[in-house]
Amino acid sequence: MSDLSAFPIAGRWPAQYPDRLQLYSFPTPNGVKVSIALEELGLPYEPHAVNIGKNESWTPEFLSLNPNGKIPAIIDPDGPGGKPLGLFESGAILLYLAEKTGKLIPADPSLRYETIQWVFFQMAAIGPMFGQVGFFHKFAGREIEDKRPLQRYVDESKRLLGVIETRLSGREWIMGDEYSIADISMLGWVRNLVGFYGAREIVDFDGLKYVPGWLERGLARPAVQRGLDIPQRPAA
Repeated sequence: MSDLSAFPIAGRWPAQYPDRLQLYSFPTPNGVKVSIALEELGLPYEPHAVNIGKNESWTPEFLSLNPNGKIPAIIDPDGPGGKPLGLFESGAILLYLAEKTGKLIPADPSLRYETIQWVFFQMAAIGPMFGQVGFFHKFAGREIEDKRPLQRYVDESKRLLGVIETRLSGREWIMGDEYSIADISMLGWVRNLVGFYGAREIVDFDGLKYVPGWLERGLARPAVQRGLDIPQRPAA
């Protein structure tokens, strides 16, 4: 039986199965990346809903594991050397899970680094830009009369979609024939941009030749469909 008592977060969100990897998250584009990866990999895990609508990610217990106050975070009771490991930042978690299992990332060192660069591309560019489009187009920012901030993020998001479009020319997935953590890192964000954020038309998504098909292929994966709703949102 694994002992998670050293982690304060396990006191607020107690583990029913402490021998399994513990996921603290919410079904947002950042959160579902890890849920999808776990479903794809088949690793036993226990999800805990950290309700960002109630600011639960800013509680002392969550901050003790993730000082950045953002979902997701994990505790792996079977970390390196068999010791528990806590991690935050979705890109780092994706890389850890891929390397732990030897799946969803190429074994070839050059291709491995190429995969990592696309995960970083999502973290440094797609996530921040698409999130701002969501804020200014769907959420509170839409009430701002000056539309220049929205246009700035729309233009940059269109450019970033163009980067993905160019990459996918002649490729089924970001890394070619093999689906990887690079795809997982981006699928939820692109889905939200054109769906939940309602920005499909303003970013000219249907004018793209390759990205829509890539998104459709990704969303058709059973593990992706499961992961998009893990952890389940608490009832209102």
